[in-house]
Amino acid sequence: MASIAELTPKETPTWCPGCGDFTILSSLKNAIAEAGLKPEETVIASGIGCGSKAPHYVKTYGFESLHGRGIPAATGAKLANHKLNVLVVAGDGDTYGIGCNHFMHTMRRNLNMTFVIQDNAIYGLTKGQTSPTSQQGFKSNSTPTGVLEEPVNPVRWAIIAGATYVARGYAMDINHLKELIVGALKHNGMSVVDVLQPCVTYNKVNTAPWYNERVYHIKDHNVKDKEAAMKLADNEWGDKIPIGLFYHEKDKPTYEEGIPQIAKQPLKDHDISNVDISKLLLKYK
Repeated sequence: MASIAELTPKETPTWCPGCGDFTILSSLKNAIAEAGLKPEETVIASGIGCGSKAPHYVKTYGFESLHGRGIPAATGAKLANHKLNVLVVAGDGDTYGIGCNHFMHTMRRNLNMTFVIQDNAIYGLTKGQTSPTSQQGFKSNSTPTGVLEEPVNPVRWAIIAGATYVARGYAMDINHLKELIVGALKHNGMSVVDVLQPCVTYNKVNTAPWYNERVYHIKDHNVKDKEAAMKLADNEWGDKIPIGLFYHEKDKPTYEEGIPQIAKQPLKDHDISNVDISKLLLKYK
C-alpha cells in the first residue's frame, strides 16, 4: 500500500488556482492509497486537456495519449497485462466529444478498468469553448448566442452502454469523491465516475457556489435497479443534482474473462520465441 507522499512526484500541477482538477487529483491519490493499489502495478492513461495532465502528477505508470484516445491506450495496457490496475482520467470534451465512440464501446465490453471524468462543462485548455456537457443556452467563445443542443447525460450513457459501476461525484466534496473512486477501483468491471467540477477561468455559470447550492448525496436508492438509476439520472438536474452511486452490477463477466489467451497468464508473459511468421510474410510479399 502506497502513502500519499509515495504517490506524489516532484512535478507541480500548472492548473489555474481554484480549479477542480486539484481536488480531483487529491481524491484520486487518496483513493489509490486507501484501495491498497501498488504504484508499480498501476497505470493511469489520459487524453489531452487540462486535467489529462493527471498522469504527470501521480507517481504510478502513466500514458498521456492523443485527444479522446485515453480509453484505447488503457485498453491496450489492460489486455497486454490484465493483472495491472488500469485507470483513465480525462475531461468531458475528451470523453463525450472526440472520444465518444471509444467511451460507448468500452462500456459495453465491461473491461475491468476505472474511468474518472473531469466534467467542467467546457473546453478549458483551448480557451473556453462549449463541450458536450455544456447546458443549453450556455454562452461561450464558440457559442456567443448560446448552445442550441441539449447536453449529453453521462450517467445515463454509461448505464445504457453497459458500465457496471456508475457514479457521479463533485470535485469540492473530496472525501465523498474519494469513497466513490475507492468503490470503483475495487469493483470487478467497468467503473465510471463522472465528476462535476468548476472551471474558474472560463465557466462562470457552473461555479463552486452554484454547485454547492444544488448537489446532495443520494440516499435510499437501490443501486441494483437499472431503471431507477436511469430515472434518477434523467429527472434531477438544475435545482437539485444528486451525487453518489447510481448503478452497481456485480456479476456481469468482464471482457478479460472471455479471452482464452490470458486465462493462465498475462499476454506479456507468453513465450513467442518459437513463433515463425516467415511463411505468412512470404504469402503476402
